[in-house]
Formats: sequence, C-alpha cells, structure tokens
Amino acid sequence: MVQESPKVPQSIMDANRDELPDLTMQIVEGNLPHDLQGYVFLVAPAGTVDSQGLPYKNGNTCLNGDGMIYRLDFNQTGEVRLKRRLAKPPDYAADENTQNIPMPLLRELLRFRNHGLIRFSVLLGSRNELNTGFLPMKFLGESNERLLITYDAGRPYEIDTQTLDLVTPVGKMDEWEAAIDWPNYPFKPILSTAHPVFDTYKHQMFTVNYARSVLKYLGDVITKLNEEKEKEQELEKNKRLSVICELLEKVLNRNSWNDDFVYLMRWDGAGSLERWQLIDDTDGSPVTIRQSMHQIGVTEDYVVLMDTAFGTGIEQIINNIPDFPLLDERKLRELLRVKPSPDSTIYIIRRDDLKEGEEKVVARKLDIPREAAHFLVDYENPGNKITLHAAHICAWDVAEWLRKSDYSPYDSKPVSPDLSGTQQSPMDISRMGRYVIDVNNLSIEEKVVIHHPVCTWGAGLFTYLDRLPSSGMTPKKLENIYWVSFGLWQQLTTEFMHDQYKDYPYREVPLDEVLQLAKEGKPSCLFRLNTASNESMKIDEDDYYQFPADHIALSPQFIPRSVGEESSTNGYIMCTVFTPERDEIWIFDAENLNVNKPLCKLYHPKLNFGLSLHTAWLQKVGPAQGKYRVAVEEDYPRWRLDQLLEFVDSLSSLSASFTTRGGSPLSASFRTAGGKDLKTEVKEEIQNLFDQQIYQ
Repeated sequence: MVQESPKVPQSIMDANRDELPDLTMQIVEGNLPHDLQGYVFLVAPAGTVDSQGLPYKNGNTCLNGDGMIYRLDFNQTGEVRLKRRLAKPPDYAADENTQNIPMPLLRELLRFRNHGLIRFSVLLGSRNELNTGFLPMKFLGESNERLLITYDAGRPYEIDTQTLDLVTPVGKMDEWEAAIDWPNYPFKPILSTAHPVFDTYKHQMFTVNYARSVLKYLGDVITKLNEEKEKEQELEKNKRLSVICELLEKVLNRNSWNDDFVYLMRWDGAGSLERWQLIDDTDGSPVTIRQSMHQIGVTEDYVVLMDTAFGTGIEQIINNIPDFPLLDERKLRELLRVKPSPDSTIYIIRRDDLKEGEEKVVARKLDIPREAAHFLVDYENPGNKITLHAAHICAWDVAEWLRKSDYSPYDSKPVSPDLSGTQQSPMDISRMGRYVIDVNNLSIEEKVVIHHPVCTWGAGLFTYLDRLPSSGMTPKKLENIYWVSFGLWQQLTTEFMHDQYKDYPYREVPLDEVLQLAKEGKPSCLFRLNTASNESMKIDEDDYYQFPADHIALSPQFIPRSVGEESSTNGYIMCTVFTPERDEIWIFDAENLNVNKPLCKLYHPKLNFGLSLHTAWLQKVGPAQGKYRVAVEEDYPRWRLDQLLEFVDSLSSLSASFTTRGGSPLSASFRTAGGKDLKTEVKEEIQNLFDQQIYQ
C-alpha cells in the first residue's frame, strides 16, 4: 500500500480580524512552567478591511494584510492571558473609507487593492500594513522598553505596550524618500527593513530607506494594459485601466521611478532621523539593491546590510494588478518578477564614518555564496572581524506564493486551490552558515556551512537570547540560535519553482530527489544551533524537535527563565503551531528540545491567526512614556493634499469618454446624479477623505 503524502494543515490558511476582549488561554496538554516570565508579542497578517480575514478569494498571498498584534502575558500565576489589536496607521482609515464609497466608479478609482505583497491605490499611494516584526528599544534615561512594529514597505511605528495602540511613526513622512518619486502620493510608498536594529550599549537605532528602479518594466506593462483596456466592457474597470495606463505613460515619459538609492538612517529616540547615502567603495557609485533589505545588523564598530532574498518592492504593483488577467499569469511572473540571487551581497559601514552633517558614507561590499533572508551578527568585532550567522534558504523563493495558476510538477495538474496564497516549498535543503569576516582585508577568514537531513528544509524564522534580563544589554557573542523550519510538502511544490531552480548553482540534493522527498514529506522542525565556534556548528539528536507530519511551526521566541543563570539556553522557546484542526501555542525547554518534548500546549477557540511572522519578548509593559510624537498634521500637510488634487486635475483619462473596441460609447460625459463631472467627484471625494478621516 502506497503511503499518502502528509497534508498541509488547513489551519495555516485562515485568520480572523476580531479585536476581542482579553482571553485566558486554555492548557490542552502539559503544564505551564512556574518560572515563565514577561510578555511575548507576536504579529501576523490578518487580511484586509474588505476581506474580513484570510484567505483571499482570489488567491493573493497571505503575507499581505493588516498586522494583528498578539500579546501573551506569562506573568500571571498558572495562566496565560492573550490580548490582540490591529495595527491602524492613518492609511488604514483611508483604506476603510475608500471601500465604502457608494458610487461604484469612484470606489473603483480610489480604493486600495492587494498587488501581491503590496496594497496600493492608484490615486492615493501605498498602505503601511505593519505586519512583520518588532524591535524593543530602551534609550538612556528611560525606565521601560519601547517597542516598534515593522514592515518592509513602510515606516516603523512605536506601539503602546499596554494597550497595543499605535503611538507614533518613526520619522516624519518628509524624512523618508518614496520608492515612487512621482506622483507625490500622500501615502508614500516607502521601502525599509522589517528588522531595524538597536544598540543597547550606545543607545542608537539603525534602519534603512531604499528604492529600486522599475522603469525597464513599464513599456511591456503599458502595452499589455492597453490591450486589456480595449477588451474591457465594464465601465468601472475600463476607467481604472485608463488611469493606470496614463499614469504609467507619464512615468515613462518623465523618466520617473528610475532612482536607485540606499540611505542608512540613525535615530536617538527623540530627535530627527540622521541619514547617509551609501557609496560603493569600489567605484564611488551609489549602492543599489537588487532585491530587498529585509534584515540588517549592528556590531560594536560596524553596521552590516544585506541584499536579502525576499523580492518585495514597487514591481509588485505592476506585476500583480488585481482583477485583470493581462496575459498568461505565468508568463507575466517570468517577465516582471525579481528573481532571487543565489548569492548574498553584504555592505559593511564603519560607524565612525557616520559623521554629523555629512550626506554620504562609504560601504564596503562582499559576496557570500548562497542566498539568505535572515542573518545575525555578534556584537563584538575583535580585530575588526565580524562574525555573521545566516540561514541560507537555498532554492526557496519566499516572496512567491502558491497561485491558482500554478501546476504540480508531478502530473502537470493545477495545484489545490484551497492552499492558494500560502508559501511554496523549497527546491533544495537549507544550509546554516557561520562566517568570520576580516573587514581590514574584506575577506571571509573562516566559514562553516552545514545542513541536516531532517531539520533544515526551509529554515526561516529564528530566536535567541537577545537581551540579558538583569541589564537589558545584548550579549556580545551569540552562542545559541534557535530556528524553525517550514518542512517539505508535496502540495506546495510547483512546476514554476521547479523550473526556476533546475539550474541552481549550489545544489546539495538532486532535484528529482527533492521531488521524491516532498512526496514522502519532510517535517517542520524546531532546532538549536550552537554558534559559539566553527567546531560547535552541528545539530545533535537532542538539539531538535520534529513536529508531527501534518503540523507546521512558525514564530519562535526565546523566553528567559525568571530564576537561574542568564545563559543562551536557560529559558523556554514558545512557537506557533498549525495543526490539522486549529492554531496552538507550544512551549519547549530551550535546553532540551527533544528530551522533554513540548512542555505545554495552549489554545483558545477564538484564537485564529494566519501565517504568523516575528516576535519579541519584554520583561515589563506599560503606557508609552517617550515624548517623541509625529503629529498627523505634520505627516499630511495641506500642501501635500493640494499636490494630489493638481495631479488628479492633470489626468485626461478622467475626462475622456469611454468606448469599447467596437467604438460604441458606454458613457460619454461621466456626469453623476448630481450633475458633476467625474474629475470633480474624484477631487471632492479625496478632499472629504482627508477632512473627515485624516485631519480629524
């Protein structure tokens, strides 16, 4: 009898958006350790204002969505309390408002839509969905830690750790450069990092602001959109396509969307952001990023940036236009998407070179074989040597998702539509790397790269002892890092990814063998990697826990014990677990992952999160204490609104009549029931949006 392949747990596909009163979690197995302490913060995309949760009916990626913040309170004796809130920056109100515009044509032109990983309105700009990560910070003189919530395509926001409400963005809107330089959208499309860093010793926060040109794509896109516009019989869709085509043609003619830049930014928690444009030391040209800067790192003397294998950016907007098939979706993906580089390019900046008043700083460039989305660095850098730890997600495109147009490589039949929107399986085994980089010689002095036949299939999310509870300081050396792996699943293996990685240069497992292993199934795992030295880099039997075949684990978080020594293993690992029936929280002994198995499993019937992402641990919570605030009026001044209204005035497509390919007009004047022309209606709707939702 042929054994059936393990099934992906369906619980990973759905999420609700309910902001309910605090809940007490139910213990379904085991016991709560008595020395658990503090608060764990977890974030997960939870769908959008018009989807009412996950999954999306059209199969868009589940990584797009408003961030739902979950806080687990482990300070209560014998119980765990759960609090949750949606992250709602000002653009959330704009999104909600534009979905409810009564007139269909106005709603079609103004509302936000999912464009792959990005949510965008053609006339208003981008959403800042704040759904990816956190950063604890404690500046000099502060009594409590502050907490940022982050997103790759927006500014970070500080949250009130007691109420979970947003407090303030970091940096005024005008301190950040838009990834689209025209039109001057009120909701700027901003590219940053989901993992800014904080130096607990020097009390400085670092982040980045960057852009990648997409001008080379536009000619082909405009041609395809114009063809689609000629075929579109529905008034609202035709008019939206007309506006999109006119906008892109103006961009092409103005040579806009053509700036490549990378700014390194520093913040003291109170004042304005400082920033420096990165200059490549080899030729003096501005540094350009091909993919993204999902994570950055800081050491005592250096800031380390990486061009990470997570292709999110403005190309998502033109590569994933909703409601229109354009041409064959698989061909469009191949034409326009950013394919991950098989190598990791890092940029090293000396912190002493970040001088006040200067606008540029030199970055030294080094390539590391094999791609990565997440990496960490030791804080200490003795002799100008940086120790870098990376999870190499080999042949795994984590910016791609299972689409309704995907086919199975086993029988060339369509993949299961029930899983559309979730991650795809890797096409090779992940590798774990430890590198000692000699900055003086700009070379890799030592390296060790390992893999494990069970544990390292899709090694993605991580946790470690990032702050000592007694002092709040970062350990100067990373001795143990905990990772969860996604596993290998036949249901999530696609022809598209198979073809993309058939010539992968660093292949460890032959592609045919990967397909066979996916058919058999490789489990999701939680494992510990001793990173203290090259010699210690191995995974023993007691260093990992293999989840049941139909479970997936995500979002690990290290929780230090309230008693005993402060060591990198003296604590617990909490992670989210998707089972065939429901979502659960499991707790492990960090010293003995496999010996003690899960110590405790938590659940609540109203707990329903989707593809959960990163976490943070705080010892205490409280009301937001910092005085730093960016007022809404500073972010969205009247002149910015005036510029938007002038841009709308310039769009001839809002005045032109609508004709089909056969030449028959469906509407000649576009006058509303009130007798106003369409352009006037659009401008009044935008004015009302800002007066009633943003400025109030």
